[in-house]
Amino acid sequence: MKITITGSLGNISKPLTKELVQQGHSVTVIASSTERQSEIESLGASAAIGSVNDAEFLTKTFTGADAVYCMIPRANYFDPNLDLDAFTRQIGNNYAEAITKSGVKRVVFLSSIGAHLKENSGIIQRYNEIEAVLNQLSNVAITFMRPTSFYYNLLPYTFMIKSQGSINANYGADEMIPWVSPNDIAEAIADEITTPLNGKKVRYVASEELTGHETARILGEAIGIPDLKWNLISDEETLQGLVSAGMQPKIAKGLVEMYAAIYNGILGEDYYRNRPSMGKTKLVDYAAEFASFYNQN
Repeated sequence: MKITITGSLGNISKPLTKELVQQGHSVTVIASSTERQSEIESLGASAAIGSVNDAEFLTKTFTGADAVYCMIPRANYFDPNLDLDAFTRQIGNNYAEAITKSGVKRVVFLSSIGAHLKENSGIIQRYNEIEAVLNQLSNVAITFMRPTSFYYNLLPYTFMIKSQGSINANYGADEMIPWVSPNDIAEAIADEITTPLNGKKVRYVASEELTGHETARILGEAIGIPDLKWNLISDEETLQGLVSAGMQPKIAKGLVEMYAAIYNGILGEDYYRNRPSMGKTKLVDYAAEFASFYNQN
């Protein structure tokens, strides 16, 4: 198959590229910088240098592909001028335009747990909107991948652990958090993008379900703090901490609302109704990477 991948060589797109090339597919990876070109080519893929903000470029790159993988790039939450809603809405609309004009018939879109919610999901609400736009496309088979909480989103807590001696958040503690490894997401995407489909479908991806306390224990053992605690704090305290760290207040509010939805169960309602098989990579496997980051920062 001819497959086009967005996301450059990020946490998901790099292992996805490796897997698809190994399977014998012709893979084109979209990257915004020429600095990535040699590394992309060293993996056996072709590089297409351009921006997902450019619908014309996307259309040209998608044309002739049997399938495409689309994702929203990470944004800088500490940029005071970032309009996160407009940022994601524009890219989502660009994907819809490029898919339509290029005639590609098979799409996998990286969405998120909680994307079924139209409200009370914080920054996840933007994925509900993009899914709705893509759902309107006719004669296109689309899988909406809905991963759970990423392991690497735990990395910022290394600084909190060093300064406060614990993980403090408005979710977790005694409540369950479904975690996921980017490698398990990449494996699921590779499976979906090479499998024929009629219409639209949702696929959840998770690696392990742990309470906050269990999460803290595993991370604590990896960094030499076996009694590391995960403390539940209020929404207000969480918001104050994020804003004090320099995060844009509006985005911080969206994160706090998302965390609260994890804790009260709203975000995971549809996930638990459609619970997937767990992936291969457990938190104890990821903990070595967490410990390395902790020791270097």
